Amino acid sequence: MADPSSYRPRPGEIPDTPGVYRFRDEHRRVIYVGKAKSLRQRLASYFQDLANLHPRTRTMVTTAASVEWTVVSTEVEALQLEYSWIKEYDPRFNVKYRDDKSYPYLAVTMNEEFPRVQVMRGHKKKGVRYFGPYGHAWAIRDTVDLLLRVFPVRTCSAGVFKNAARTGRPCLLGYIGKCSAPCVDRISPDDHWDLADEFCDFMAGRTGTYLRRLERQMADAAEEMEYERAARLRDDIGALKKAMEKSAVVLADATDADLIAVAEDELEAAVQIFHVRGGRVRGQRGWVTDKVEEITTGALVEHALQQLYGEETGDAVPKEVLVPALPDPVEPVQQWLTDRRGSGVSLRIPQRGDKKALMETVQRNAQQALVLHKTKRASDLTTRSRALEEIADALGLDSAPLRIECYDISHLQGDDVVASMVVFEDGLARKSEYRRFQIKGRAGDTQLWHGNGQDDVRSMHEVVTRRFRRYLADKERTGEWADGENVSDAAEAGGDAPLTDGPALKDEDGRPRRFAYPPQLIVVDGGRPQVAAAQRAVDELGIDDIAVCGLAKRLEEVWLPGEDDPVVLPRTSEGLYLLQRVRDEAHRFAITYQRTKRAKRFRSGPLDDVPGLGETRKQALIKHFGSVKKLRTATIDQICEVPGIGRKTAETVAVALAAATPATPAVNTATGEIIDDEDGAPETTADAPGEPVTAGTPDERRGQER
Repeated sequence: MADPSSYRPRPGEIPDTPGVYRFRDEHRRVIYVGKAKSLRQRLASYFQDLANLHPRTRTMVTTAASVEWTVVSTEVEALQLEYSWIKEYDPRFNVKYRDDKSYPYLAVTMNEEFPRVQVMRGHKKKGVRYFGPYGHAWAIRDTVDLLLRVFPVRTCSAGVFKNAARTGRPCLLGYIGKCSAPCVDRISPDDHWDLADEFCDFMAGRTGTYLRRLERQMADAAEEMEYERAARLRDDIGALKKAMEKSAVVLADATDADLIAVAEDELEAAVQIFHVRGGRVRGQRGWVTDKVEEITTGALVEHALQQLYGEETGDAVPKEVLVPALPDPVEPVQQWLTDRRGSGVSLRIPQRGDKKALMETVQRNAQQALVLHKTKRASDLTTRSRALEEIADALGLDSAPLRIECYDISHLQGDDVVASMVVFEDGLARKSEYRRFQIKGRAGDTQLWHGNGQDDVRSMHEVVTRRFRRYLADKERTGEWADGENVSDAAEAGGDAPLTDGPALKDEDGRPRRFAYPPQLIVVDGGRPQVAAAQRAVDELGIDDIAVCGLAKRLEEVWLPGEDDPVVLPRTSEGLYLLQRVRDEAHRFAITYQRTKRAKRFRSGPLDDVPGLGETRKQALIKHFGSVKKLRTATIDQICEVPGIGRKTAETVAVALAAATPATPAVNTATGEIIDDEDGAPETTADAPGEPVTAGTPDERRGQER
């Protein structure tokens, strides 16, 4: 625990101007980001008597080890920079809203040649128009089913679309009139795009004009005695009105607005948002957050606005935003919203009438969401806390292991040996911290581990060593060593970087490093030998403050280093259940990676080793010649005929194929027949990529996986 006075800036050093500040901990991680109209006044409030600070603020300033700031010109710039840094650094002490569910949206892919209507979740994509969010996906499908009668826009996937175009026959929706069938050229791309645009206009709330136009067309058709067309238009109008009835009118003046309500207590806050378009509620969503600092309702609203509109532009930001309390000051936030929309945005508290009544409804939803969340989480928090305490008691730890890392080794009969590292923090999986390793072996061994991959003990020693060498190297590089401390192996860590799911992050920018957080407990999937290997790895690196244990699958026994007998936890123990979940997650992550590597190896061919030849040009070569066998017999001039292949590349391809050793004949294990062609290997064609035949049945092969 740091003393805030140890890093307090000197008097007069902090400027009295708008800006954004960052608190960092001893590992240089950004733990809090804030903005201020006056940096001097705001930062001074953190360095007062600790007894006068809010408990959460006191925890933050004692966790921090330094503070820095950036001066900006206006409060609007400060607001934008604060949002960008919170999104980039993910500080642990900032208010971060999390969706209580993954909401589905109705999406229209206007960025495609033939726009498609579909249900989408997750991050929004550029060029796609979204409507919602909706509470249930079936609500979207019911609405779309009604509207397709009037707006027969494509709804099929890319695969179905391509298959219909290849066969010249549309799908069922094309036959029953609920798709204009652009796949078979029944409608031009421009006309189909206009149809999708009309669909978007109707969903955006511009319904009155379209309905009046259909009613005029129906009257004209009836007057001209075209009764069948008039009846069809009548049914179209009925379908549109039925779709509109699914969203009741809540604001008679056809207002476009978002209503935001907040329900809070001392520890948590729930936010509910109603999206009103054309006077009708078109979507609803909710967030919940921990209040990790002393914060007002206006500040909670400001954070909600940042998350809600931080990535939005144009009409996605409504003309009017109604809130229960205004941020202080309100002008920068309102200007920021105006800049994102491109026109004026009104940010205010409703005082009377329909809008105030609707805000009360939103507020009730927020209160119910908070109660429901606390009801669910109370049991969950109690269970997780009890599990961590039971683990600490069983293993003799000084405190509950808030961060647990688990390692597992996976291979198939010694091939494609990989390892996984999964992380649980406070009893919950932290998937962004997961890591994957390829087992390499050591150059000093008499034989490489590949081919001897069933030695899980040496593999476990290697992966734990590599993980903590990286941690120690990062620690040394950032100057976190105490005086006189030395680690000889830290410099060797550079070559042991694991394969990760994301890009490397820069330490000096405060973003999380790959192995920046040491655990309190290491769990290995295995018994006494694996535990001994992991303990030996941390001992060799001079680490003595991390506990190690193993969980053996057979009897679910917990093994400790140097102990002859395992620790047996009761079958009903929450601690055992947590260790099992950690172990099973590590096994799942490892075997998924191992299967991916194996599948990639099976799909590999002689063209994969040609330098400078990417996937697109490989496919072009295979498509042009039909198979690798025919490509191998082609001349350089014939290879140059393939679009995108120059003479130098053609020569490289020819040399690589000539040098490649044909694969050994494959055997059909059911009949004993040798599957061979004149090249000694199964032929790979453009339509059906070949895969080697592997000995054993599928069930037998799964049984060989570790």
